[in-house]
Amino acid sequence: MNRKFAFIAVLLVALGAGGWVVWDSQRGKPSEPVATPGTPAGLSVTTAIAQRQTVPVVLEVNGYVASLNSVDIRPQISNVIARVHIKEGQFVKAGDVLFTLDDRTDQVNLLKAEAQLAKDQATLADFERQLARSKELRQKGFIAQSATDTVQTQLEAQQAAVRADQAALEGARVSLGFNTLRAPIAGRVGAISVYPGSLVQPNSAALASVTQLDPISVGFTIPEGELNSLLATSRSGPVTVIAYLPNSDWKREGRLSFIDNAVDSQSGTIRAKGLFANADQALWPGAYAGIRISVRELPDVVVIPLAAVVNAVDGTHIYTVSADQTVQRHKIQILYSFGTQAAIKGIESGMRVVVDGTQNLRPAMRVREAGSGRPAQPGAAGATARPAETKSP
Repeated sequence: MNRKFAFIAVLLVALGAGGWVVWDSQRGKPSEPVATPGTPAGLSVTTAIAQRQTVPVVLEVNGYVASLNSVDIRPQISNVIARVHIKEGQFVKAGDVLFTLDDRTDQVNLLKAEAQLAKDQATLADFERQLARSKELRQKGFIAQSATDTVQTQLEAQQAAVRADQAALEGARVSLGFNTLRAPIAGRVGAISVYPGSLVQPNSAALASVTQLDPISVGFTIPEGELNSLLATSRSGPVTVIAYLPNSDWKREGRLSFIDNAVDSQSGTIRAKGLFANADQALWPGAYAGIRISVRELPDVVVIPLAAVVNAVDGTHIYTVSADQTVQRHKIQILYSFGTQAAIKGIESGMRVVVDGTQNLRPAMRVREAGSGRPAQPGAAGATARPAETKSP
């Protein structure tokens, strides 16, 4: 047992001595890498120039296509379908005939109303002649005034009867018109649920529907925090709305047509709509469509590549390269990010920011431009790109 403990003690002493030798050999070496012959000192980084420009704040939200008008075709009288003039999926114009009902009964009722009107008009003409003779006889003193008054009353009653007949005739014509169902708007016909011979009633299911497709609207919601900015923009003129389809290069410009009158307190959003031309039927009711809308502008702000931003425990910062090729650390505030760019506050335009290689940087370290073999020069990495509309709320 004593030999075992002695062996362990010797082993520990040997390991400690080896570690001290390694530490002693490394103690005098510099902490930063030393440049090899022919290579300039400093870490390799990629830089870009901060630029000042006006940046539109663009929201990217989800939207759903909705028709401006969609009408269910229903009969106003109970009758039998005589003819279907349309096909499913057909485009119709306002006023086109869709369905014809069996109108024979209403044709007969119209003839009866016309005959009744003619009869009462003949009776009215007779009363008018009687009143004229009665007035003549009364002037000569052959009859009493009461006789003339009686004829006058009969005449007025007959005039009322004629007016009632005229109203009944118009009603018969209206009822006859109910047998022809026309398209109230221009649009596309949906599924047809009846055929010739089907009995239809006012409270039955819709015979078909007509949906307007051009123009068409896309509904979406925006955060309530952007409402005042959007209202201010809309007061200054039409607001452009861009719709796009997922997994496609298709996009189309429209205009803002509606902002709701109340904010949804549960979601903290407000509804809005954009109006789009849709002659090619690319937008279909009920389908999803992405929406991009510019709610305001950030005038004259500093723009840098988003890759230059470093998020640390003590806050957001970036590294800039000074004239002596050393880096400086700056705390910044991101005002708005769009695509691969970011509008920030905290540095001035024209400063060189480190885009790639920030993970190894410390303040006052020397750097060089990647791939050039020499210190980075102003403008070596090119300017930042123009704003892209990829902001999500």
